[in-house]
Amino acid sequence: MHSSSEQPVLDIKGILAILPHRYPFVLVDRIVELEVGKYIVGLKNVTINEPCFQGHFPGEPVMPGVLILEGMAQVGALLAYKSIPEAIGSKLVYFAGLDGVRFRKVVRPGDQIIYRLEIIKLKSKLSKMSGKAFVDDQLVAEGELMASFA
Repeated sequence: MHSSSEQPVLDIKGILAILPHRYPFVLVDRIVELEVGKYIVGLKNVTINEPCFQGHFPGEPVMPGVLILEGMAQVGALLAYKSIPEAIGSKLVYFAGLDGVRFRKVVRPGDQIIYRLEIIKLKSKLSKMSGKAFVDDQLVAEGELMASFA
């Protein structure tokens, strides 16, 4: 897979210039590969000082599956925005659906999630992507994500 020492395609400043999300809900730290209209690879460094770990679960910190999916969606949104740049700053990307989502392994503080998404369909109002999340080359989550621009 990829390590955080690689030269980013988008660093956090570039991500924040495109995504409308802000702390504590930015769930991607870097984009390491991107081919407009095709695929994207991004990463998230999971740390113990994230707000979700105060309650999920005290004494046994586990990254919530919905946040893993949200990180996947944010990486997918970056691909959608880069593929349809006129939408940047003028439209938001909203979840429209999830299919075939499976969680395979637990993600904990100290892990680095690598997200890989591939476009299945991309139109001006709707996108569908296949997404996978890995930690240490092990599949931790996967699914198809649908989103709409509005």
